[in-house]
Amino acid sequence: MAGPVTRRSPARRRLRRLQLRLTAAYTLITVVGLACLSWLVIRTDDRARQDAEYDEMRRRASVAASLVYYEDGRIRLDGLHDDEATAGTPQILVLEGRPGADPVTVFRGRAAPFAVPAGPVAAVARAAMADEGPARADARDRSGRPVRLLGVPFHHDATDEVAGAAVAVGDPERGADEHRSLVLSLAVGAGALTALAALTGHVLSGRSMRPAWEALEQQERLLADAAHELRTPVAVMRGSVELAAGAPGGPDAHLPRIRRAAERMSDVVENLLTRGRLEAAVDAVRAEPLRLDQLVEEVCAELPESAPRPRLRLAESVVEADAALVRVAVRNLLDNAVRHGRAAEAPEGDGLLVTVRGPEVAVADRGPGVDPARLPELTERFRSPGGGTGIGLSLVRRVAEAHRGMLAVRPRPGGGAEFVLRLAPARPRRGSRGGPHDSLMIGRS
Repeated sequence: MAGPVTRRSPARRRLRRLQLRLTAAYTLITVVGLACLSWLVIRTDDRARQDAEYDEMRRRASVAASLVYYEDGRIRLDGLHDDEATAGTPQILVLEGRPGADPVTVFRGRAAPFAVPAGPVAAVARAAMADEGPARADARDRSGRPVRLLGVPFHHDATDEVAGAAVAVGDPERGADEHRSLVLSLAVGAGALTALAALTGHVLSGRSMRPAWEALEQQERLLADAAHELRTPVAVMRGSVELAAGAPGGPDAHLPRIRRAAERMSDVVENLLTRGRLEAAVDAVRAEPLRLDQLVEEVCAELPESAPRPRLRLAESVVEADAALVRVAVRNLLDNAVRHGRAAEAPEGDGLLVTVRGPEVAVADRGPGVDPARLPELTERFRSPGGGTGIGLSLVRRVAEAHRGMLAVRPRPGGGAEFVLRLAPARPRRGSRGGPHDSLMIGRS
């Protein structure tokens, strides 16, 4: 028996590659977005840290400049020694001089962490004195460490002329540990979010492609069913034609066999089309009031002449169902009973029995019988005893489920099996004043 279709078809590989591309695109977009956001946060934090350092330097330098005063023409620095603005970092230096001349350092803060050469300090002081406002610059101390310089001018009390500048020496590495911690946190967080985005993208792309996967699986199942089912009748017709071509008596002796193979092929095509309609949900089940007993009688009358005639027990029954689907299901039940349901020792008149009771159609045979526990196995594709494929019973089960019903099997008294197709009963129609059979479909396809 043919097995399931391969799981690595080219179409499946293309869908898998498409899913991977979608995942990669989703991840790349997330990475770019997180990188831009992280860069913005890092740059903003660095600027904020730099601005905070310069604000502190300006505050200390301004306080130091305000504490400088002149008395009797001499500069007085006694207010600087005890003020907190001159202790710690940023470091404070006071330079005195006149515009255009090199200023001289007259005061150094109590804490002197940076040994800055006189040249850069004097240059910042000159710039502040010339602009009569804050001036800043970057430099390096004698050990090569980077420092920041900011000068604020102060004035002579008597002449109100610029007399010098207070220079604050700041540390660019101040707050760097917190900044590096922020950068590390952003890197770890961005990595975790990227991994989560990749996983989420893979799951979402898989879910978005689920209809395509299901459609592909339905197509592959339909093709597998077609190849499996059509192989036998095509082989029979080909062999019969070859035999007829070489037979001395002409093709007449082989026409019945060719006709049976053609009928079998027609049934197979109709089953496959019905199965494709149910699996693809091309049309919803068109449930309409239906005379089930009349439809079953018509299907039994359409059996081939070579098939045994079933006995009918048909009670008047009305259901809400799709006539075309029910017709296919009943014909498959009859075909299954004709194929497998006649024991060698069964009497000639005690064969097939077709019963309609309410929404149920029962087809009983005198075959070897079926264990009810094996019904799920029998209604799987390619799982059927006696040389069948199981597609017929599988289709019956699908039709029953589409009509909110079920397919069951039970032992037949005296031997054999009885398959029961149960459909949903017809619901009362509101406002109808006619008889119970007004506007009913008889079931002709």
